[in-house]
Amino acid sequence: MENVKVIQENTLTNYILHKANTRGHANHGWLESYHSFSFAGYQNPERMNFGVLRVLNDDTVSQGMGFGKHPHDNMEIISIPLEGDLKHQDSMGNTTVIKQGDIQVMSAGTGIFHSEYNKNKDQQVKFLQIWVYPNQKNVSPRYDQITLDLEDRQNKLQQILSPNQDEEGVWIYQDAWFHMGKFDADFDITYTLKKKDNGVYAFILKGSFTIGGVVLNERDGMGITATDLFDISANDEASEILLMEVPMRL
Repeated sequence: MENVKVIQENTLTNYILHKANTRGHANHGWLESYHSFSFAGYQNPERMNFGVLRVLNDDTVSQGMGFGKHPHDNMEIISIPLEGDLKHQDSMGNTTVIKQGDIQVMSAGTGIFHSEYNKNKDQQVKFLQIWVYPNQKNVSPRYDQITLDLEDRQNKLQQILSPNQDEEGVWIYQDAWFHMGKFDADFDITYTLKKKDNGVYAFILKGSFTIGGVVLNERDGMGITATDLFDISANDEASEILLMEVPMRL
């Protein structure tokens, strides 16, 4: 793909910066979890959500361990595996395994139960658990899972989620768009928001990026508002990013 350079001129003026080492942290032995927003024992009134983005947990689960059956309702739940294999079972009758390259979504709606376990006895599993408030309540519970081609995010933003069933990726009951990308060092790209008054929460999976003049390193997060577009530049080789565009009004 041609490396089209973009001059970074638009410096951001409305953003929040969450450095990786300021996240909430819980170590349960079998589970190590970092919380970008308040969750369970980590409660920070300044980090309750970013618009309708309620939870961003960065989880590592030990070999053969996992989350027993537990309930959810009226929440869009997205799981993004980063390493290893995660086994899922739920009250809708689904028994599946998700791995890197897969995207899983559940619309909890009127209520579901599910469990998640590390399928393997010889390696840990790492995944992102993301919760988004829906724009419709009490819908019929729904499950979906897809496998994406990782090559389609090389030096570009691959859409992994949208509000529409006919778009690329999974869909949810919310005007949200998620993208993932893996970039060579010094590759520049511009992200243009899909919907007016939405914001974008950027999360660095690997490497380092400069966004609108701000340098972000691995596992740093940045909430961007009051702009229609912003520039992204990869600082390191094989840098990876997740962009979550969401409505800012609950």
